[in-house]
Amino acid sequence: MGNFVDHVKITAKAGNGGNGSLSFHREKYVLNGGPDGGDGGNGGDVLLYADPNMHTLLDFRFKSKYTAQNGQDGGAALCTGKRGENLIIKVPVGTVLRDEETGAVVADMDKPGETRRILKGGRGGWGNAHFATPTRQAPNFAKPGVKTEVHTFLMELKTIADVGLVGYPNVGKSSILSVTTAAKPKVGNYHFTTLTPNLGIVRRYGKDIVLADIPGLIEGAAEGAGLGHDFLRHVERTRLLLHVVDISGSEGRIPMEDFDQINKELAGYGELAQRPQIVVCNKMDLPDADEFLEMMREHVAPLGYQVFPVSAATRQGFDELMNATAKMLEDLPPIVHFEEEVELDESIKPGTFEVNRVGGVFEVTGSSVERLLDSVNFDDEESMNWFHRTLRRWGIIDALRQAGAKEGDTVQLMDMEFDFVE
Repeated sequence: MGNFVDHVKITAKAGNGGNGSLSFHREKYVLNGGPDGGDGGNGGDVLLYADPNMHTLLDFRFKSKYTAQNGQDGGAALCTGKRGENLIIKVPVGTVLRDEETGAVVADMDKPGETRRILKGGRGGWGNAHFATPTRQAPNFAKPGVKTEVHTFLMELKTIADVGLVGYPNVGKSSILSVTTAAKPKVGNYHFTTLTPNLGIVRRYGKDIVLADIPGLIEGAAEGAGLGHDFLRHVERTRLLLHVVDISGSEGRIPMEDFDQINKELAGYGELAQRPQIVVCNKMDLPDADEFLEMMREHVAPLGYQVFPVSAATRQGFDELMNATAKMLEDLPPIVHFEEEVELDESIKPGTFEVNRVGGVFEVTGSSVERLLDSVNFDDEESMNWFHRTLRRWGIIDALRQAGAKEGDTVQLMDMEFDFVE
């Protein structure tokens, strides 16, 4: 149990963009060389890679902070800064990444070898050579690179399997997996022998079917009792459920009541109770099994479920069960894929800002405003003119006017204050 981890929290940050260079050409015998500041390099992206050789999120318990490389600053002589190296985070196939703040799905890594970008590196800033015009031949300012933010993500590992074996503890799910596939799960005559999902493959009609032995559920599993919430997530992707019951009632429980209780727990976790099911009545070699089998058939008849009597101990009844499973899968939709609900882009769009009035001061805030201030040389007249034009182009002047700003009112941008001028 300690080595199997299927949900973790991590933080990740794309690389910052490098700053643009403020530089002028200097060469002997060349008077008043023009601007030659190079652009900063873009920051590195953060990527996820679905590694088929990984089967647990255990590694993320020891390392949970990930940062891509920053882009280098631009240099003189129009030298562009080096781009930051991308950071590749390897995850098991079946990992779903969610944004912690919103819960939205960022990536579903359900294909082996798939690579997805989850965070884009910041853009490199422009060097002063970019701002040269016929009327502004010596721009004394450059743009900084885009600074990226730290994001917190929740990672969940949801097993990739066509068929999930569900049922109460000790009903024989692991035994069935060992009989039908080459998998060798731990088998024992006590509850919670299985503590992690086990996978096996069975071949029918020329196709491979992946079976997952899900740890036993108990009453209250959907609320987290026992191992419930820890492993119900592994049933979410399955196309078909093999609902295993101890049809002999060997532990003093009634098989029909077990069946109803497990379906109640599946429904409590979402729409899992609507997933197609085949009822597998195990332990047919034990006394009272035949009597309970007829009662089970009557019990599930209104639901339309097929019922298959089997015995893992004597290895009987599994050919019919697997043939029916394969035929049923042919008509079912593919394994569930969690659609991406949000794309996190670190490239801040110009003009994103807010205007708030606090007392007699009009505050303008936003990431783009911080970038704009970093770009301005307040000791240079041309740079200040460019700053004012940008405020008008982004609509900040109009927004201040709509908020009630009048001539001479105080406007605060980050930690700098200005007088509002119409």
